[in-house]
Amino acid sequence: MPVPLFDLSRFDEGVDAAMQEAALRVLGHRNYILGPEVTAFEQEVEKFLGGGHAIGMSSGTDALLALLIAAGIGPGDAVITTPYTFFATASCIHRVGAEIVFCDIEPSSFLMSPESLREVCSKLTRDVDGGFLTAKGNRLKAIMPIHLFGTCCDMKAINTIAAEYGVPVIEDAAQVLGTDYPGEAGPIKAGLISEMSYFSFYPSKNLGAIGDAGMAVCRDADFAEKVRCVRNHGMEERYFHKVVGGNFRLDGMQAAVLRAKLPFLDGWNATRRANAATYKEAFSKAGLLDQIALPAEPFASSGLRDHHIYHQFVIRVLGEGKRDAVQSSLGEQKIGCAIYYPVPLHLQECFAYLGYKLGDLPESEKAARESLALPIFPGLRTEEIHEVAEGIKKALSS
Repeated sequence: MPVPLFDLSRFDEGVDAAMQEAALRVLGHRNYILGPEVTAFEQEVEKFLGGGHAIGMSSGTDALLALLIAAGIGPGDAVITTPYTFFATASCIHRVGAEIVFCDIEPSSFLMSPESLREVCSKLTRDVDGGFLTAKGNRLKAIMPIHLFGTCCDMKAINTIAAEYGVPVIEDAAQVLGTDYPGEAGPIKAGLISEMSYFSFYPSKNLGAIGDAGMAVCRDADFAEKVRCVRNHGMEERYFHKVVGGNFRLDGMQAAVLRAKLPFLDGWNATRRANAATYKEAFSKAGLLDQIALPAEPFASSGLRDHHIYHQFVIRVLGEGKRDAVQSSLGEQKIGCAIYYPVPLHLQECFAYLGYKLGDLPESEKAARESLALPIFPGLRTEEIHEVAEGIKKALSS
């Protein structure tokens, strides 16, 4: 049977009714840009996260860009991140004029490797003011780990390294709204583990808008006000521009729809976890665990329910060239799948000027050759999951 990678039509009637009511409410009060819907959504996200200061943005990309601008990161600066991720992470660093510095990922989790991060940092040199410089002479200003596919990086280790080098951490939390991290004093929601973060509400995310939308989150209230200023062309008072910002404002319709869907998020995340458990059982019964690697759950022993919310279910197809053959076979069987991400950022043509070459970040490159995302959305049916497992078995046996 055909199995879609993602199907927005499978929300239950209660969700559709809530979204329609929200849309009609906006059409009635006509506050289309920022306004009460955005303010209320920001407050509801703050409550959901258990703290922080939330700033609604026009997209996750714009949220990151606003954070970088507000932090004063630009020419002469550098930011360390990983190349196995969506393009926006590095493109925003490039757009503000800072140097992109890559470290590698952990092979099991696809997440930033603290060991690789420390190795990259060890090559920095001190300048006369006590800062740390790259080989190109740019000062390290931030570290940006990427919480990928629904779970968090090793933030204890990453925050420790960042503190040693005196720079803030920007959490790329685009895929982890609702994920818990095992902090020393108890669970912390992703997005509040470090000084600042950003989320994406692209329609396919665990909490998706009906277009582009995003959010920046900051621990510090004063910094949050800087981000709010940047999001609205750098204005504090109308037509008086304190800084050069951008048009990064969240619109009322997106905020209203997201407000309507937020109460459903915990249930959707629970369904994704249940789907992941069904996949694991199906792959085990199919005898495929010697040919594929299942998604890692680095914090499964923490006792936290939401240590992984499975924004994506990404397996590794082991063996040179086998991933592509499996993808092709699944396509022929009309089973949805996708590659996140086929070309690591350090090998993208637009970033050739950085000077990276094939072999520099081997784990990111290997992940790009082996990873395959399978359907995991809340409306996915049990029989469809078994169909996917059988489809992969068929592909690997041919």
